[in-house]
Amino acid sequence: MKAIAPGKLVLTGAYAVLDGAPAIVAAVDRYAVADASRADIDDDRPPEVDVRALYDQSGRKLGLGSSAAALVASLGARALARGEDPRSSGVRARIFREAREAHAREQGGGSGVDIAASVHGGVLRYAVDARGDANIRPLDLPPRVHLAAYDSGMSARTSDMRARFDASRPSLAASGLLTALADLANRASAAAEAGDGLSFIRASHEFGCALAAVGKACDAPIVPPPFAELAALADREAAAFLPSGAGGGDAGVWLGLAPPSAAFALRARALSMRPLALNIDRGGLRAESSS
Repeated sequence: MKAIAPGKLVLTGAYAVLDGAPAIVAAVDRYAVADASRADIDDDRPPEVDVRALYDQSGRKLGLGSSAAALVASLGARALARGEDPRSSGVRARIFREAREAHAREQGGGSGVDIAASVHGGVLRYAVDARGDANIRPLDLPPRVHLAAYDSGMSARTSDMRARFDASRPSLAASGLLTALADLANRASAAAEAGDGLSFIRASHEFGCALAAVGKACDAPIVPPPFAELAALADREAAAFLPSGAGGGDAGVWLGLAPPSAAFALRARALSMRPLALNIDRGGLRAESSS
C-alpha cells in the first residue's frame, strides 16, 4: 500500500502569513507517493518518495509544494506501516505537527501552509497565531470563481525569496508595505469566507499588486515581468493573476468569474507560460487506494 499527499497552490496571503495574516491555499491533484511496504517503523530514515507528478518532464519543479508533499507522504507511509489510518484526525494532527517542524528545519523557517494543504486537502484558510499555533479551517471558494494555474517555465527557490524578504523587514514595515499586505490578505480571506466572489477576486488582484511592490522594495523578483503583464491583462477581464506562494517564477494562479479568455491564453503562451491541468484535491493525505 502507498501513501499519497497532494501538492498545493497558495492563492493569497503569501509572506503576510508569516506575520499572522490568513492565507488561502488549495490542495491540487498532483501527488507525492510513498510506499508503505518500504517504510521501516524502527528506522528514522524516510522511505523513498516519488514526486515526479510535481515536476515537469525535464525534472524541473513546478512550484506545487513538492518538498512538503514528499515529507507528508513519507510520514503517511510510516503511519500506514504501523497500521494507522492517515485520514483520522488524530493521525493527521500528529503528522502535520511533525512535518511542519521538520520542513521548517529544512527550509530555514516558513509558516507550514503547504504542509497543511498536503495533510488535509481541499481549500483551507490558514493562519498562525502569536504563539506559533496553526489555525486551519476548510472553506469553499466563492460560487462561480474559476481557478486556473500556469507554469511559468522558471524555477524559484522559496528560501531565497524569503531570505530577501526577511532582510528587508525593517524597511518594509516602515514603509507600510507589511501592513498593506496583511490588510489585503485579510480582505481576501473575509471575502472568500463570505462567498463574495467579486470581492475575493478584487482583493486577490490588489494583493498581487502589493506583492509586486514588496518585491521591488526588497530587490526580489517576487512578481517577474511576465506575471505583471498577465496581471494587467487579467484585471481587464475582472480577474486576478498572481504568483502562487513566494513567487519568483514557478506557478501562477488565475482567479476569475470565467476561464481565461482566448486573448489572455494567447499572450500567456507567447510569454512561455503553459496551462497546468490541475483540479482541487479533496482527500488530503491518504492511502492510494482510498478515494
